[in-house]
Amino acid sequence: MTHTVVIAFANQKGGVGKTTSAVNVAASVAQLGKKTLLIDADPQGNASSGVGISRKNLKKSLYGVLNGDYAAADAIIETEYKNLSVLPTTIDLAGAEFDLITRDRHFAAMRDAIDPLRGVYDVIIIDCPPSLGLLTVNALSAADGIVIPMQCEYYSLEGLSQLMMTVRRVKNQFNPSLSILGILITMYDGRLNLSAQVLQELKKYYSDKLFRTMIPRNVKLSEAPSFGAPVYYHDKYSRGSLAYVDVAKELLGRIF
Repeated sequence: MTHTVVIAFANQKGGVGKTTSAVNVAASVAQLGKKTLLIDADPQGNASSGVGISRKNLKKSLYGVLNGDYAAADAIIETEYKNLSVLPTTIDLAGAEFDLITRDRHFAAMRDAIDPLRGVYDVIIIDCPPSLGLLTVNALSAADGIVIPMQCEYYSLEGLSQLMMTVRRVKNQFNPSLSILGILITMYDGRLNLSAQVLQELKKYYSDKLFRTMIPRNVKLSEAPSFGAPVYYHDKYSRGSLAYVDVAKELLGRIF
């Protein structure tokens, strides 16, 4: 039986490259030979469209899975990309937090949904919403580890300490085996003094958690979603694509 590792990509701050990172790390891990499932747990649904799934015609999605209407396996779609499947989402998911709160095990709906998929995939990546609400808590309760994409900005540093507190709480209350797999610097521009200063701060407190590879600002990364393709399939040799392949290799080294 395959040993499956479930990884949540989370940061409550929007616009930090979280979905871009979840999509491109998933595609790169899959490209490196691991059978990969991307779960879109953000009601905006950008991870779904980022791998070419049109949300308009979806009959089944994560919302129905969390609601118990059908099994996760029934909602999964194989993408056209090597080794990569997706459990897509629709805007309905925005209502899931209200539905979940009335349940006994409201923190464990995603874990219960994902557990039957352990052994089917090598890696499951969950793209969390940009908030610390019940969907993110569900994802963290279901995950073995968390990757935190963040920009080199001071607000990001403040947000990081909030996120760390949430991770500790989830670890203490719901998921003792949750670990921080890494902090991934995105949209990095080494010419900016601020970036260098924030990076120094991060190295002071989290040096063992930082990925060695940083994701540069890259026009191909911005273009790829409009083609419904991970950047590897949009421009394989762009700086953004090469960086995400390196991150995927580093991540696999940390988990296997």
